[in-house]
Amino acid sequence: MADDFRVAVIGQAAFGESVLNALIEGGDNIVGVFCSPDREGRPVDPIKAAAEKHGIPVFQFRRMRHQDAIDAFIGLNSDLCVMAFVTDIVPDAMLEAPKHGTIQYHPSLLPKHRGPSSINWPIIQGDSKTGLSIFWPDKGLDTGPVLLQKETEIGPDDTLGSVYFDRLFPMGVEAMVESVQMVKDGAAPKIVQDDSQATYEGWCRADDAIIDWSKPIGEVYNLVRGADPSPGAGTTFKGSKIQFFRAGKNDGDTGKSPGEIVGVTDSSFEVAADGGSIVVGRVQPEGARKIMAPEWMESVSLKVGDKFGD
Repeated sequence: MADDFRVAVIGQAAFGESVLNALIEGGDNIVGVFCSPDREGRPVDPIKAAAEKHGIPVFQFRRMRHQDAIDAFIGLNSDLCVMAFVTDIVPDAMLEAPKHGTIQYHPSLLPKHRGPSSINWPIIQGDSKTGLSIFWPDKGLDTGPVLLQKETEIGPDDTLGSVYFDRLFPMGVEAMVESVQMVKDGAAPKIVQDDSQATYEGWCRADDAIIDWSKPIGEVYNLVRGADPSPGAGTTFKGSKIQFFRAGKNDGDTGKSPGEIVGVTDSSFEVAADGGSIVVGRVQPEGARKIMAPEWMESVSLKVGDKFGD
C-alpha cells in the first residue's frame, strides 16, 4: 500500500519509465509525472505510457520554466521530486517546491564529467572507471551536493552502449529507489562537491568524434568505442563521410600508413593507426542507415591498400 510521502517525477524515455515503475513497485506514492510533449509521428514517451497505465496524472509542457508548468508542479504538493533523465532546464521554483527538495540522476562520478555527454567522455579519455551520482540539483550545471554514488569499471573493450545499458542504467534505477528511501528515512546526506576536482564537457557530437589516424592506436580505439552507438566516430572514404561501430583493436605495428586498409575478411575490415589497427564490423555511410561492414565493403569494392581520411 502506498504511503503518504508524495513523490513527483520528471523524466523521459526508457530510463524515466524504469525509475517510475521501480518506485511504483516499491509502493511509493507517485502524485504526478512531468514529461516532454508528444511529437507528431513518434510513439508516446514510455514514461507517459507507464504513468497512464497506473492512473498517475501526466503533465506535458514545452518549457518547464513557463509559469503554467510551475503552477501545475507546485499544485501537486509533493514531498520530493525525482528527476530521471531530464534535458529541459527545470527552474528553481520547481526544484525547491517539494518539502524535501529534488534529487537527480547523473551518469558520472561528480564532480568529474559534469555536462550532457558524461558517459562518452570518460571512455574517450581512457578512464578505467566511471559511475553514477544521485545529487541535489542547484542553480549550477551538475554542481549540487551529492546524496550517493556508485562506481563501475570501464573495461578495455567497453563502449558507450555497454557501459550505459549493461551497468549505469540498471544501477541508476536501483540508486534512485535507494535514494528515495534514504530521503524518506531522514538519512539522505548532502555532500558538497569539491570544485577543485571538477571537469566539464559539452555534448559529444559527430564533429568531436572525427578520427585522426595518426594518433596512437589506444586513443583512436577509445574514441571509436566512446562514440558507439552515438554519435559515431567518423572519417572519410573517397570524399564521403562514414562512421564506425562494433570495433575491436589489434596492437602491434602494421607497417602501413595511418588510415590504410590492412585486411579485409568476410565480416570486417582492418585499418592501420599508430601502433596497431582497428577492426570494424559495422558502419554508417553518409546519409544512410547503419549496416554491417560486409554490405558496405561490397558496395565500394573495398580492398587492402585503400585509405581512410584522405
